[in-house]
Amino acid sequence: MSALAFAAGAVALWSTNALVGKSLLANHPVAQVQFLQFVGASLVFGLIRFMAREQAPPLAARATLAPLAVGFIGLVGTMVLQYVAFASMPVIEANLVAYTWPLMVAAAVIVFENPRRPALLGLAAVLGFVGVALVIWGGRDRAWFQGDLTGYLAAFGSALCMAFYSLAVGRLATSPDRLLLPSSLIGVALALVWCVHEGVAWHAGADLVLGLYLGAGPMGLGYYFWSRALKLGGSGKVAVVAYLTPIASTLLLTLSGERLTTTAIAGAVLVIGSCIAVGLERSETENHV
Repeated sequence: MSALAFAAGAVALWSTNALVGKSLLANHPVAQVQFLQFVGASLVFGLIRFMAREQAPPLAARATLAPLAVGFIGLVGTMVLQYVAFASMPVIEANLVAYTWPLMVAAAVIVFENPRRPALLGLAAVLGFVGVALVIWGGRDRAWFQGDLTGYLAAFGSALCMAFYSLAVGRLATSPDRLLLPSSLIGVALALVWCVHEGVAWHAGADLVLGLYLGAGPMGLGYYFWSRALKLGGSGKVAVVAYLTPIASTLLLTLSGERLTTTAIAGAVLVIGSCIAVGLERSETENHV
């Protein structure tokens, strides 16, 4: 129950990510939004680390390298690529493509593990990627790659990073706060250099608060809750809850005025349905074991 509660908290926060991100990117460059996000996330991870008040056992440099790599790829890689995609193509489509990471996890399970029903997992993953193709093809102009090609590549890259993180984090003994705090601080430094390079102008206002919310909420608490859920309950059980994220986020984007064509809606149904099928199958497998 604790794992499901943490997963539900992550989903609730992640569902607002695309909507708030769309609002900020309308008036601010990606570099500035990313800087605010990583600052907000660093504050959250630092506070959680301080409240834990646990003495970390000394680790050799070799032992700390793997957690640092997992945290960097999972946090910095996923979020930077996701927001590059948001800025380069319709947000509602980028959001759906970025949330194909459960299908990538399913593909990895088929290749590297011994699932009970690999054919079912494979079929669900294939249908999900067919859905992605329909989302891309179903743009407003009925043409492939309506947005910048960079956006589609970034969205897939974001999904790959999140799939890697979801597979790796449960296998590490490092606590989520110790795993994510160094990565968020690196993200702050890299985003600051990015802002300086682009000559970003800073103005105080409500948008800064929204940017910090994206960092403290979807990025900070969202990643922390998800990592705790994976460590407590395994990726199969919590996946069923996590796969509700594209449903909720797409609904919020639709209510805000974003629209999908009939073809893209069919693709979205395939993506979401495939994710749920994969989650249910993995959860059933864990229960059987």
